[in-house]
Amino acid sequence: MGFLDKAKDAIQGKEAQLDSAIDKAADLIDDKTDQKHSKQIDQAAEKAKDLVEKLDESDEVK
Repeated sequence: MGFLDKAKDAIQGKEAQLDSAIDKAADLIDDKTDQKHSKQIDQAAEKAKDLVEKLDESDEVK
């Protein structure tokens, strides 16, 4: 079992929780940087959420 398989297993069915955690982390980082990099932080958070969604969907196909 490879790294991605383990990640997929860990993510399965927890997309909403992970999205919330990503948002909280992005907000924390944004606060710590005094909103100087808000656009980049938001973009990174959206990419992370897209990855979570993609990994979660790949398990549903099987």
